Amino acid sequence: MLDIPSDLTEFTFYFLIFASMVTSFITSAFGIGGGAVLIGLLAIKLPPFALLPIHGIVQIGSNFGRTLIFLKEIKKDVLIPFTLGTTLGSVIGGNFFIQIDPWLLQLVVAIFILWSVFGKIPAIGAAHITFGGIFSGFFTMFFGASGTLVAGMVKTMKLEPVNHLATHSALMTIQHLAKVVVFGFVGFVYAEYFSLIVGMIISGFIGTLIGKKVLIKFGKKYFKLVLDIILTLIALNLIWNAIKMSGYLDSF
Repeated sequence: MLDIPSDLTEFTFYFLIFASMVTSFITSAFGIGGGAVLIGLLAIKLPPFALLPIHGIVQIGSNFGRTLIFLKEIKKDVLIPFTLGTTLGSVIGGNFFIQIDPWLLQLVVAIFILWSVFGKIPAIGAAHITFGGIFSGFFTMFFGASGTLVAGMVKTMKLEPVNHLATHSALMTIQHLAKVVVFGFVGFVYAEYFSLIVGMIISGFIGTLIGKKVLIKFGKKYFKLVLDIILTLIALNLIWNAIKMSGYLDSF
């Protein structure tokens, strides 16, 4: 019998494990998108204080799996400067994170998701990889799913598709690792969610393998539209939850 965290229902526990597999499949099959969907679902189901730490450690497992599969295809000269940058950015961001109210965290996550759907996240050139690491490392401490931002930076390197996926996965593994270490230092206790974390990492790896095995011939034309709709609905739900948590409705 799995040890389900006391603040989660049994349905939520297994739903999140299944969601990890599906979102890993999305990222593996389409290159990006799964992390943003997962953090939106986690934000609905998890307590706000657990949202980003759990998302970070699960994403380590998902991205590390892809990194191992495509280890030889990674652009390795960017790893050290990015590691230095993202570690510094995560430490700075972690000092600000502990001061944020839970409702505000849900609101900023929703805004980021809507920005990723309707806006244009700026690309950071490979020549400024350390700065890109600092910025995205700070960014991920608040919004979690910084994959789109890092993908924009990797895109400027003009790599072949397999090299792009491999390099992006390696950089995201490094960034999420830095993040979960910082969250540990600021007081988050991962042991309370051990079963959920293990379950989501295992299912996420399965989703990664399935995503690379399945040749998607149909639906690519409509994938972006469907993904944007899902993300928008998740963001709107988070905004509604944030408004209720803030007590703003009580004034009416």
